[in-house]
Amino acid sequence: MAAEDLDKLKGDKKIPAKVMLKRTWSYVKPEWPSLLLAMLLVILGVVIDIAFPLFMKQLTDTLNTPTSETLKIILMITIGYFGASLIFGVISYFEAMILQKAGQRVVEKLRMEVFDHILHMSQNQFNEMPVGSLVTRVVSYTSSLSELFTSILVNLVKNVLEIVGVYAMMFFISWKLSLVMLGFVAVVFAVSLIFRKVIHKIFTQERKYISDLNTFLNENLSGMKIIQIFNQEKRKHKEFDKKNNDLRRVRYKVLVAFGIYRPLISFIYFAAVATTFSFALQLIIGAGEVVAFYLYLSKFFNPIQTIADQLNGIQRAVTASERLFNLMDVKPDVLDQPDALEIDHFEGKIEFKNVWFAYKEEEWILKDVSFTINPRETCAFVGATGAGKTTILGLIVRNYEIQKGQILIDGMDIKKIKIKSLRRAIGQMLQDVFLFSGTIKNNITLRDDRFTQEEIEETCRYVNADKFIEKLEHKYDEEVIERGENYSQGQRQLLSFARTVIHKPQILILDEATANIDTETEVLIQDSLEKIKNIGTMLIVAHRLSTVQKADQIIVLQNGEIAERGTHQQLLKNHGYYYKLYKLQFEER
Repeated sequence: MAAEDLDKLKGDKKIPAKVMLKRTWSYVKPEWPSLLLAMLLVILGVVIDIAFPLFMKQLTDTLNTPTSETLKIILMITIGYFGASLIFGVISYFEAMILQKAGQRVVEKLRMEVFDHILHMSQNQFNEMPVGSLVTRVVSYTSSLSELFTSILVNLVKNVLEIVGVYAMMFFISWKLSLVMLGFVAVVFAVSLIFRKVIHKIFTQERKYISDLNTFLNENLSGMKIIQIFNQEKRKHKEFDKKNNDLRRVRYKVLVAFGIYRPLISFIYFAAVATTFSFALQLIIGAGEVVAFYLYLSKFFNPIQTIADQLNGIQRAVTASERLFNLMDVKPDVLDQPDALEIDHFEGKIEFKNVWFAYKEEEWILKDVSFTINPRETCAFVGATGAGKTTILGLIVRNYEIQKGQILIDGMDIKKIKIKSLRRAIGQMLQDVFLFSGTIKNNITLRDDRFTQEEIEETCRYVNADKFIEKLEHKYDEEVIERGENYSQGQRQLLSFARTVIHKPQILILDEATANIDTETEVLIQDSLEKIKNIGTMLIVAHRLSTVQKADQIIVLQNGEIAERGTHQQLLKNHGYYYKLYKLQFEER
């Protein structure tokens, strides 16, 4: 199922237009009163717009047959024209405001739903989804989808009504000329149909290239330090140039398509105008009728050309909708069971019973792993890279689902515990600390207003983070730039400790939390670890064996299986794999 879902993100699945419109309407439906009011204003606006040429017809006829009442009639026509223009402007303003407000509400709701959907995806899914593609869907595609109903389709209806209304007036003025115009209309629609098919293919390509470019930018801007360290600027420049040129070429195709289409429609319009005057002379109709027919002809072709432009928007929206709904159709790998329970507090007993796990089918990372950690014990996992240490920690918080066996906390299968409840009780301190832009205070509390300043300061003293915070100019209000790059690895780790402790977990997870830090900071962190042990059950993964020597039990993993277990001293006496690791590190020091 997961593989199929990821294929959808590449745009491989075609969603029928009927299904797509139905799903889109479910988001727009709550705004139907606003849309209905906007449609009524649209109809009223079209009626007024269609009436404008009649003022010119009346004015022309009046000037051609002057009487003593001519000036009075001209004045009345002028006042009527000005009044109609004013009403038309007011209607257009309110119509636009109603539609835009409705559109923004739809975008807000849709973006929140998409973002909420992304929040509930598993870590494994994020590992395989390009971040740039997700950003494009949340930001751009939601706007395109909203515009389809709140702008494009409304204006499409407006233009169709105008075409029908204008043609009815043309038929009323001269049915013979109107029948002649039908030939030009048929040509316009045939050209527009061909254009629509061509532009659909181009826009599908354009969306793909935009997504690729966003993905490339996101990845390479995040990894700019590595690019510069390894002198890869020239190669990355070439890669970006290729993607940029792909997008430029496809947009050039759009320009060419519209560059051919618009002049062609204009040519048909001018041919229709010439035909109108030619036939008008032969049919010998009045000057007022000729002027009105000419103005209606202009009004007739303008909405046809606008409809073609709106086809552009419709194609963009359809492509965007398809990609957006493909994302929405990706089911999270890890979900709460219907009967999952909310747990307020854990004692902290953790059991693995014959657990088997693989990221890819049959490529087992853990093989029949079983162990028990008692409440408030400290358990360390050691072993070579790829032995399964970090995987065990990820399984406990249900970042992934096991294929076989059971994981229990306080005797309860974690699949029967609500994910929110489970993760709320488990504090995680990882090797790569992620800090959000904002302030130190915001990063510790995660913008949770429940915590007082006193609690924040007390927590920082508890984990020794206050040692560097108090030296800063703005202390807890000191700025944190993106990813916390203005702080050292050790400082970020201390902030991670504070962030974890202040949320009062009953189980703590440390995944290489003491790696890549200086000796001075390591002393502070080791002191913090001794204090943190008193909070609850602690699980530690560390390559530095000095970090795990005081653990209540140490589990040694090899190739996804438990090779040894015991205390530091017991394992040294065994002269097994742990002894070799310890001796190697001791000799290096």
